[in-house]
Amino acid sequence: MTVTRPRAEPTSPILRNVLRSQVKDVLMERIIEGHYKPGARLIETQIARELGVSQAPVREALRELESVGMVESYAFRGARVRKPTREELIEAFPVRAALESLAAGEAAGRITDDQLDQLEELIEEMESAAERGNAHEQAIANAQFHGLIVEAAQNRTLEKLWAFLEPGARTYLTTARAGVDLTEVAVRHRKILGPLRARDREAAAAAMREHLLEAGHWLEGTPKHDSSAGERSP
Repeated sequence: MTVTRPRAEPTSPILRNVLRSQVKDVLMERIIEGHYKPGARLIETQIARELGVSQAPVREALRELESVGMVESYAFRGARVRKPTREELIEAFPVRAALESLAAGEAAGRITDDQLDQLEELIEEMESAAERGNAHEQAIANAQFHGLIVEAAQNRTLEKLWAFLEPGARTYLTTARAGVDLTEVAVRHRKILGPLRARDREAAAAAMREHLLEAGHWLEGTPKHDSSAGERSP
């Protein structure tokens, strides 16, 4: 006798969790890419219609994004994209430096030649964007550079911690502001790539730590009224 397994209904907990995660990823990327600007309303019905899902996974995704500080909700007014404070950004850099220096050290012993080539290509993309004065494109390549190093570390616990911190940490004062040399931003990443190519764990960890602490110090030196955020991190 053939036993027919019941089909999972669209409202099953497993499918709801998958949908929520997918919706969250889409919304997060749209916020980071600037599709949704700080202060922009996030309307559940509109998002659900655009993504072809019900409002339930959208509502759950917005709650998750609120828990990591990317969205804020108001009674009877819905959700909006949250703009992180300068103090929050400053606090994130030492934590990120600790995580990513560990990642760089681990990656130095495990990174593949293909991944090293990808890092080189990303630096070249940053340099090309700098020549064109395109801070947004440079910031995208910048974030991919850091994410690839975390991936190369092959440490799932570290990756989970970084994934939780990263959405807020990579929101950074725009590198397009006056006085910032986009070419220098790109060149600074070569100081990290060198030790990785040499498979030098200690040097790679030290280079990453210095890189992020310098970025944090630069942020501390910006005027308090200058809180323009939205580009990805260094």
